[in-house]
Amino acid sequence: MKMKKTLSLLLALAMALSLAACGAQPDASGSEPASQPEAVSEPAADTPEAADPTAQPDGASETSYPVTVTDQAGRQVTIESQPETLVSGYYITTSLLIALGLQDELVGIEAKADTRPIYALSAPELLELPSVGTAKEFDLEGCAALAPDLVILPLKLESAADSLAELGIPALLVNPEDQALLNEAVTLIGAATNTQARAQALLDFSAEQEQRLADTLAGAETPSVYLAGNSDFLSTAGDAMYQSDMIRMAGGVNAAAEITDTYWAEVSYEQVLAWDPDYIVLASDADYTVDDVLADPNLAGCAAVENGNVFQIPGDAEAWDSPVPGGILGAVWLSSVLHPDLCPEADSLAVIDEFYQTFYGFAYSAAAGGTDAA
Repeated sequence: MKMKKTLSLLLALAMALSLAACGAQPDASGSEPASQPEAVSEPAADTPEAADPTAQPDGASETSYPVTVTDQAGRQVTIESQPETLVSGYYITTSLLIALGLQDELVGIEAKADTRPIYALSAPELLELPSVGTAKEFDLEGCAALAPDLVILPLKLESAADSLAELGIPALLVNPEDQALLNEAVTLIGAATNTQARAQALLDFSAEQEQRLADTLAGAETPSVYLAGNSDFLSTAGDAMYQSDMIRMAGGVNAAAEITDTYWAEVSYEQVLAWDPDYIVLASDADYTVDDVLADPNLAGCAAVENGNVFQIPGDAEAWDSPVPGGILGAVWLSSVLHPDLCPEADSLAVIDEFYQTFYGFAYSAAAGGTDAA
């Protein structure tokens, strides 16, 4: 049956590609929408028994199939039965599926999996799975050949998701650009894969840590933080980015908060000096170092540099300065940098260990050899 399903999908794919060649192609790279779609499941009009699966009524722990959900592009997606085979074309959702205990159901993942330490630490078998490419070069034919029951893709791959739907393969689009959208994505995927209880546990962990930080840091001063990007120190996260949420939860204020009309912004040394941040924090994947920043003559006089308050976010497991399931840990770590008296490093490390042991099955401090805030 699996072979027949695969052959049927491939024939259908060939027809779809042929038809697509005769018409206009939608832009697979897509741009960010002006407004964020709701990630709330809705019942199909003709199936009243399909209750809202992203809601968490008391006692509810299972999804009843068939179920219709609304993904983060606003698309209605019907899933006929509990998915047994999954494809993830996005590192954030691949990490989430591991946290939900679904690594064994994955049959294909995004390219460059070997650059994600979290896979090797928690589910090394994923490194042997077929690649379905990237958001820029998605392998639609290769994905369809895997005959998955459900595919999860980033928002930029909306045209690919629609093509898969035409082949009878349900595909969800996610857009976890900030903490609220990440929470929606967790709830959406938990409902779609019948892992609502574990998804809720993940959300509860993050909510508890956010509340703990808010209570602990209530009334504390809020130092300004300049967060520098991966490839260029002069690239920074505006207020619409997940990183801005991370700084806020850690008891700081984003030096670039005034930038609200874009995600990553290119700025000048003059602008950084005008902001005069108290702290400079480098992205976990930065290809330059703390020493490079401290020695940069263009930053002479900057408070963060003068006081030696330049740090890099640890990346031993994953990039906490991105909306991954463990993204709350970026705020936990940063709180110990900004407020070491209120949030001791040892306490933060204990929280980080608890998270990875609970949701990924390994002790972070042992695997990473510890993580020094400096």
